[in-house]
Amino acid sequence: MRFVGSGSHSAFPVYWQHHNLSTKPESAAEMIHSVFLINYTGDIFLEKHWKSVINRSVCDYFFEAKEKALEPENVPPILQTPHHYLINIYRGKLFFLAVIQTEVPPLFVIEFLHKVAETLQDYFGECSESVIKDNLVTVYEILEEMLDNGFPLATESNVLKEMIRPPTILRSVVNTLTGGSNLGDTLPTGQLSNIPWRRVGVKYTNNEAYFDVIEEIDAILDKSGSTVFAEIQGVIEACVRLTGMPDLTLSFMNPRLLDDVSFHPSVRFKRWESERVLSFIPPDGNFTLMTYHVSSQNLVAIPVYVKQNISFMETGPCGRLDITIGPKQTMGKTVEGLLVTIHMPKAVLNANLTATQGNYTYDLATKVLVWDVGKLNPQKLPNLRGSLSVQSGAPKPEENPSLNIDMKIQQLAISGLKVNRLDMYGEKYKPFKGVKYLTKAGKFQVRT
Repeated sequence: MRFVGSGSHSAFPVYWQHHNLSTKPESAAEMIHSVFLINYTGDIFLEKHWKSVINRSVCDYFFEAKEKALEPENVPPILQTPHHYLINIYRGKLFFLAVIQTEVPPLFVIEFLHKVAETLQDYFGECSESVIKDNLVTVYEILEEMLDNGFPLATESNVLKEMIRPPTILRSVVNTLTGGSNLGDTLPTGQLSNIPWRRVGVKYTNNEAYFDVIEEIDAILDKSGSTVFAEIQGVIEACVRLTGMPDLTLSFMNPRLLDDVSFHPSVRFKRWESERVLSFIPPDGNFTLMTYHVSSQNLVAIPVYVKQNISFMETGPCGRLDITIGPKQTMGKTVEGLLVTIHMPKAVLNANLTATQGNYTYDLATKVLVWDVGKLNPQKLPNLRGSLSVQSGAPKPEENPSLNIDMKIQQLAISGLKVNRLDMYGEKYKPFKGVKYLTKAGKFQVRT
């Protein structure tokens, strides 16, 4: 069976063996040696080792890279040290750092770290430092099952929940009084079938299948507004609560625009190759059905335009800023949550600006200007203008700062992808079905 996975959130195999990936590198005693969880400020608050313990000092190389990066997202995902490779992801203000002793496919490790974050989110409702600290025992049990001798084993949430029961207030009290644990007494039923991602005997009063098509647009626009670079990272998240063993088929209006597609292990890849439809027996509950990539720039619509002018005097103690934002290719949908972030040069002491919509803040310590616009009104375009106070005697900044744009658009997939229909076979009831679309900004930058 083919393992399809190349994006940062693509599907990971339910079991290492299930995807014929049980062949270990000859020179490797294990794939992942240790995992460290590090908070935003750089404190290690959890570590898990397989076989021998690796000293925390190995993370010093990561901390050096973190200090050099302007933003946490800009920390290089792969760092080479004299004796190890450090592979990390940044999710929800937390760094997940894996320590590798031999060369392994880095995307495979990145996939696994994302799967760890998603599993913790699924178990506890959120993946934060405080929640992880409150459930340390369960977290260690999950990590123990997800990796066997450093190799991924059980990574599907349904399977894990049968082995390690999610914590509840009552169960926590009972475990405290009796010294018990959340470990299950029996092997997961899915582990014994050829559909390991779905447990048997699933029953629901209300049968429903909902899909969220979420697209993230990464773009760089030059000073004139022309597109230098643009691509879309897409994901289809599913919430399926159906009785029995349903077999689903999901089809699209325009599947040909998708590149670099990766699927949940349940998807029949040959059917996709021949017919461009998704045919699968779904896991029970929440899961990522597929991820995809749209890299053809002529297919990537830019949802907003930015007119901007940021200038500094050659010698004077001030500069000027003027920014206007308007909708461009939004297909009639409203742009919401619009936020503009500008990392100003160090010489800028303060900003005296007027916003026609929303409000702005300027952090004197970090030199970051943030303009929170909110909802974009096409009839009255938001504008921010005014003067910038520059340190006296300081040379003119060598280059103007870039604008980082954040936004979201409900009920729109900016690529134009649309679900055509969802059909169910193998069961006779009629489920409730629904699809939602969301477009949001990834790394969306406007150069000045």
